[in-house]
Amino acid sequence: MLPGSIQITGETLSGAEIKDICDSLKENSVRLLSVRGCQLSDRDFGRVCRGVAESHSLAQLNLNLGVVLSISRVKQLADALKTNRSIQTLFLHGSPLLDAGLVALNTALSTHPSLVSLDLGDCMLGDEAIQLISGMLPPDGAKSGLRELTLSANPAITTKGWARLAIAVAHSSQLRVLNLDYNPLGDHIAGMLAVAVASSRSLEVLDLEGTGLTNQSAQIFLDMVENYPTCLRVLVLAENAISPELQQQISDLLSEGEEDEDKQAGARGSGGVAREKTTWLPNSNSSSQMVLVTSGLGDSLLAETEM
Repeated sequence: MLPGSIQITGETLSGAEIKDICDSLKENSVRLLSVRGCQLSDRDFGRVCRGVAESHSLAQLNLNLGVVLSISRVKQLADALKTNRSIQTLFLHGSPLLDAGLVALNTALSTHPSLVSLDLGDCMLGDEAIQLISGMLPPDGAKSGLRELTLSANPAITTKGWARLAIAVAHSSQLRVLNLDYNPLGDHIAGMLAVAVASSRSLEVLDLEGTGLTNQSAQIFLDMVENYPTCLRVLVLAENAISPELQQQISDLLSEGEEDEDKQAGARGSGGVAREKTTWLPNSNSSSQMVLVTSGLGDSLLAETEM
């Protein structure tokens, strides 16, 4: 467990435990709070939200796996986020938000001054939610926006919704990681995403695991990385009907691009201005993800959060 962290999984939380959590939040001694899959009363959830609102130290909040299970809890969380100024990463994976939940959260999320990483995987989202999320990926220079976005396993999103997201990704100057695994995308939507990746000046990681792709999509991505400059460094295509040979070709080309960039950076020498580099470290266990969140002040928080 990290220093300054509270991590509890799948337990029924007592009033005394909630009090300890809230006291720690108010004392600004907590940087990571994770209560994934925990059961707590509506009253206690409200107490935690008030603690989150008052905290100036909390950088990562994990409410995965059904903690935010009603629209009333969504609204309490939204109120907390409107007051909080420190959270950089918010995990809501496996919460039954629906589009109505995103509507309730939208203002708090889109105006939060520090939020850079958002996990909305398996949240039963549709096209209305995607329209709001696209607004969190503002065009070049418009305002600050998300650097990492997870939308895994939201099968209700249609082609229209994914097209809207692809346009936002193409014009975002800040998004670096996009996780769309286990959505029924297919080759047509993958083609739109390839155009977005080719246009993006920031996207480094794209996860399309288990999205119904074939060699047709892989060939498009191969042509893109072979013939056009791109920031992309990692493309995940596992659990698709794509040949291992094509996947390896793409991986090799992306690795070559990263090596060339490193050589160019070294050639500039130590006298140049160092560029900020943020790294996302994949974990071999697909059920968890290692995320390095870097704030604008150069402060970093490394935490492993199981999905």
